[in-house]
Amino acid sequence: MKKRKLSLGSNGDEAPLSRADVGVFGGSGFYSLFDKFETVKMTTPYGAPSSEITIAEIHGKRVAFLPRHGKNHQYPPHKIPYKANIYALKKLGVKRIISPCAAGSLNFKIAPGDFVVLDQFVDRTHHRDDTFYHGPETVHISSAHPYCTDLQTMALKAGRKLKIKTHKKGTAVIINGPRFSTSAESLYYSNLGYDVINMTQYPEVVLAREQEICFLGIALVTDWDAGLIAKGKVKPVEIKDVLKIFNENIEKSRNLIFEIIKNLPSTRNCLCKTALLNAQIKA
Repeated sequence: MKKRKLSLGSNGDEAPLSRADVGVFGGSGFYSLFDKFETVKMTTPYGAPSSEITIAEIHGKRVAFLPRHGKNHQYPPHKIPYKANIYALKKLGVKRIISPCAAGSLNFKIAPGDFVVLDQFVDRTHHRDDTFYHGPETVHISSAHPYCTDLQTMALKAGRKLKIKTHKKGTAVIINGPRFSTSAESLYYSNLGYDVINMTQYPEVVLAREQEICFLGIALVTDWDAGLIAKGKVKPVEIKDVLKIFNENIEKSRNLIFEIIKNLPSTRNCLCKTALLNAQIKA
């Protein structure tokens, strides 16, 4: 194992010591099987990322793994250094990010243990720094289709190949956390037609879009959310239940992500790579 340190100045122009093609927001469960990997300690103009970044080779591609909550899960959802995480991956050369996350189901058709390829989000967070552009440069990116459609297609194909129950689309409502929703809140989201509920997809997805990085959100459903209690015999979510389903599906999640990485083409043909085109307002 190699360990390197990389500091980026205020302008972020210093050349990185390492490079990566793909970024994954995941912990040691994803790369612990590898004998050869290197860790890179980075600082950015937005502070330090959640953790050192581990880079390993998978199917001929260099993949950077970054645990969004930190190695010891020390960052609750509302305190994750989202901007530093995205910026650090960008400076390593990452063009695509795969973002697995735990989520509660708001839809009886989506059961614990299922995976959902996210295509939309609804932001219900507050006080999160969700842009790299606070002026004087002003940018208005399009968020109509926030997730990379090409990566969504690849994820669905990978799920089918591996015979993993994977829903082809889903809307995630992102709450601030760290508490779970009340039954009334959850029922409200369910009645609005949202599919899953999560605490971390926002602002990851929009920050990646501002850096013209393709972003794939894959939700592992760990529980029935509280609103479904009012519609049937479902007990309220507890963290022990979330962890149980999550741990039972680590291997499935890892296999799904590795299969997606295996089939990634060398070039991008999606709109993500030109997200800033015509988005900037200039005098």
